[in-house]
Amino acid sequence: MPFHKVQTEKLSQSVVRQIELLILRGILRPGERLPSERELAERMDVSRPSLREAIADLQDRGLLATRPNAGVYVADVLGSAFSPALVELFARHDEAVFDYLAFRRDMEGLAAERAARLGSDTDLRVIAAILEKMEAAHGKRDPSDEAALDAQFHMAIIEASHNVVMLHMMRSMFDLLRQGVFYNRQMMFKARTTREALLDQHRTINAALQARDPAAARAAVEAHLGFVETALSEQFRAERNEAVARQRLEHEQGR
Repeated sequence: MPFHKVQTEKLSQSVVRQIELLILRGILRPGERLPSERELAERMDVSRPSLREAIADLQDRGLLATRPNAGVYVADVLGSAFSPALVELFARHDEAVFDYLAFRRDMEGLAAERAARLGSDTDLRVIAAILEKMEAAHGKRDPSDEAALDAQFHMAIIEASHNVVMLHMMRSMFDLLRQGVFYNRQMMFKARTTREALLDQHRTINAALQARDPAAARAAVEAHLGFVETALSEQFRAERNEAVARQRLEHEQGR
């Protein structure tokens, strides 16, 4: 008969499962510090020995890491998503940039469609709050804050899609973008007209999400990333043309 005796789960395993789910759902993020042992034991209403046993288990499986004199952190579980050799290969070839953007367009279009259907009211408030911060940062001459909020806005949509596989995959992709592997994001925000267009596009995406219109949300994301692709293509072409022009100038000056 397919029945077994019911066994009471150890407290430490309950702690393990709760922390696992927080990491899986993207609530605890790579590099995030956990509360102190005393505080965490109080919050979870478990003994400190049970908590230590759970933390040790999670460390053994590579989900948590201890930093000397700094506490326990969520491990950089995204770090191994791409090998260093592949990351370097991405960085050396423009072809990877446009494949990356095409991949994002497909995945984020789907995420926006899902977020409009499946996102909670709180999810949509988070997205709207980030857009408000983008609008506040838009007036600053330095575009770095607006560029950082741009990434947060897109990740909030992916989080609102409530697909944990998509969430972790896209976090790894955005981590490469933050490192400047594909292109310098801040360059996109340096031209005032481009900044205006990008902000308007984010407003359109947000409006479609708040209206819970899946088709419009997907179309708005796809149009936005199409704009980014065109702008980058023009930027790369201008850089190549400038390099050729400098060669001509050097040749003429040397004659």
